[in-house]
Amino acid sequence: QVQLVESGGGLVQPGVSLRLSCVASGTFFSLRDMGWYRQAPGNQRELVAQITRGGTTNYADSVKGRFTISRDNGKNTVYLQMNSLKPEDTAIYYCNKIPPWEFWGQGTQVIVSS
Repeated sequence: QVQLVESGGGLVQPGVSLRLSCVASGTFFSLRDMGWYRQAPGNQRELVAQITRGGTTNYADSVKGRFTISRDNGKNTVYLQMNSLKPEDTAIYYCNKIPPWEFWGQGTQVIVSS
């Protein structure tokens, strides 16, 4: 079955960078449009970045210009480079396909605080 394993989160100060990784197994990864989603406390999960199987990217307005999504099909991995982090980026970050499967990985927590 499909497994999604996210990593790379942490507690950081505003303005710094983090790089998240997500390894997807049990699926034809290279054929999937993939996305990074996040869920902040008290909020619904939202899609913040997406990358098609052809490499076309798109971003939510809140992260545009600061976040970069990329993929390595040879490693079944999708990345999210997050620069200039803000407190409002605090959330649990998940990867999934687009549209998402019903199941989710455990996510990786990002806390941006001074």
